[in-house]
Amino acid sequence: MAVATGAEEEYIIVFMFSVLVTFVVTFVFFVAQLTNDPVAAVATAGKWTLIVFVALLLLLVALILYNDSSAAVVRKDMPVVAGLGLPGLVTIIIHWLFVRWRVKRGVADIKAG
Repeated sequence: MAVATGAEEEYIIVFMFSVLVTFVVTFVFFVAQLTNDPVAAVATAGKWTLIVFVALLLLLVALILYNDSSAAVVRKDMPVVAGLGLPGLVTIIIHWLFVRWRVKRGVADIKAG
């Protein structure tokens, strides 16, 4: 994708952003597991993390559409926005599914034991 769009530095930023999203989401879900009701906290953390991420992504798209009026520039920026958005969404969803499964399993083990 970087070769097809002629991007160089932009994709370095995209990959750094993916790592940043992974660290932030890991920290948020780690803290959610330490609460008194981890199942509810993980569900709330997942919901709000997705809402904030999508809102920031929509803000970025609006900023691109507002600042660059030419269609060629907007078309050139969309692969970068997709590179920012899709891995971030997948990271959030995978973390949420894994942590939810782990927390439910832990609560079931406590109730059984």
